[in-house]
Amino acid sequence: MSELGFQTSGRVRHRRGRGCVAVLVALAVIGGLGVVAVIKGRALLSDAFSVPDYTGSGQGQVVVQIEQGESSTDIADTLEQKDVVKSAEAFTRAARNDSRALSIQPGYYRLREQMAAKNALGLLLDPESRIMDRVTVPEGRRVSQIVSILSDKTKIPESEFEQALKDPSSLGLPKYARGKAEGMLFPATYDVDPGTTAASLLGDMVKRHNQVSAQLGLTDGTAQSDFDPLQVVTVASLVEAEARRPADFPKVARVIYNRVAKNQRLQLDSTVHYATNRYDTPSTTRAERANPSPYNTYVHPGLPPGPINSPGERALRAAIRPAEGSWMYFVTVNPDTGETKFATTLPEHERYVRQFQNWCRAHSDRC
Repeated sequence: MSELGFQTSGRVRHRRGRGCVAVLVALAVIGGLGVVAVIKGRALLSDAFSVPDYTGSGQGQVVVQIEQGESSTDIADTLEQKDVVKSAEAFTRAARNDSRALSIQPGYYRLREQMAAKNALGLLLDPESRIMDRVTVPEGRRVSQIVSILSDKTKIPESEFEQALKDPSSLGLPKYARGKAEGMLFPATYDVDPGTTAASLLGDMVKRHNQVSAQLGLTDGTAQSDFDPLQVVTVASLVEAEARRPADFPKVARVIYNRVAKNQRLQLDSTVHYATNRYDTPSTTRAERANPSPYNTYVHPGLPPGPINSPGERALRAAIRPAEGSWMYFVTVNPDTGETKFATTLPEHERYVRQFQNWCRAHSDRC
């Protein structure tokens, strides 16, 4: 008898227990089916949002060019077309997950066919994959010397550089250059990709000159106000040829400006070397100093008509911002060490000249 007065039996209780078990079993089955559905659903979603991608590091070799300004999407399209990656989207996703992808540089790269997208990205980020040479042009070299350096390193014939120089408008020369490349080919280290031409390399050097000159204020009115930009570059080329020690660059520039201001001839051996196409000795002969070339500052007062070499940033900076001083003369008394002495009077300068002459007597094979 239950507490409510109903008759109960063990049989009834037994049936109730079996019913509970059945319910639990049913719930378990339903739960299991739910788990299976979730797993299958996830698989279906994964299949729906996955993209075709190769596996592994690929095979063979493919040369791919990345151009200036290309986005990761542009690069991805190129890689798919070259069969480097199976789909552009696979590469785009790999790039999206790696912030270094923003640092991919333009140029030519050695990749492989059928690579996993992440591996293709890895090679584009590896400097060893980039195909290029580098050529360094030192400061103070003339156009003729620069052409020889570039041709020797790049194996582009000198005739192609000479032909490019005949079309100055294609090089991007500044207006003040007056169509001449002398002094406008900035000395620096340049990357040389497989697609580089004589004209494009010279154009890069001019572009670099324009950039540095603008940064230093050559063309915005902050340079020497009494001199036009070509004259300032010309002064810089003289400084590059004459000064040896960094501290002397602004002082040499000041001597040049002081002498020009007083209409005194500069009497620089470097200009005679340029006029006579020499650059192998620190001195000149009497006959050479009589050369009538307009570049000969022993004969003609003022600046030469244009630069005599390609000055670097240090020389340009000195020409734009010379030192303050009243020096009218300078002479390098020891070409080996570059020791240079500055003077305000002629007698003082002549004493320093004698020191240089003593050095020449001790090194007669070099003067």
